[in-house]
Amino acid sequence: MQITSTVAGRENAVITLFSDVFSDSDGADEGALIGKLVRQMLTRTPEADLVPYLALDGDSLIGAVLFTRLAFAQDPRTVFLLSPMAVATRWQGHGVGQALIRAALEDLRARGVDVAVTYGDPAFYGKTGFQPVSVEALAAPLPLSHPHGWIAQSLDGTPLTPISGGSACVAALDNPAYW
Repeated sequence: MQITSTVAGRENAVITLFSDVFSDSDGADEGALIGKLVRQMLTRTPEADLVPYLALDGDSLIGAVLFTRLAFAQDPRTVFLLSPMAVATRWQGHGVGQALIRAALEDLRARGVDVAVTYGDPAFYGKTGFQPVSVEALAAPLPLSHPHGWIAQSLDGTPLTPISGGSACVAALDNPAYW
């Protein structure tokens, strides 16, 4: 498996991967919703605010995760949000997702990102160092329907401390349907 942050020329394959995976797990409507989200993220998010990672088996796209900037006006730390993530249905359970996240976090650390956040299953993401965090310690950009899924980790080697002020996500994620 090869991991790359180069999406150029693979945009449609990335969108299809997310649409297919979410359709398989949550139905066609969810697949369409997440496919639309990924398309908007890839086409409308400023380059400095989006860091994609792809897992390839030869030329085949088998997984992808997108990290986008989560801005805090009152805190100087650089924070990126992991969302969404997908592993091709037939590759699930083979360690692709965990390897992809670990490689992405290592690269983000090397880029100087201070904190990584995600909104998902603490049992899955906990395997890569994410831990529950309250919205009082790290504000979500929109109200969370499942606050127990708000998880984060420090990437700069220091303990995660509260982040000051409210947060703002990229435009594509600024929709209550995702939260």
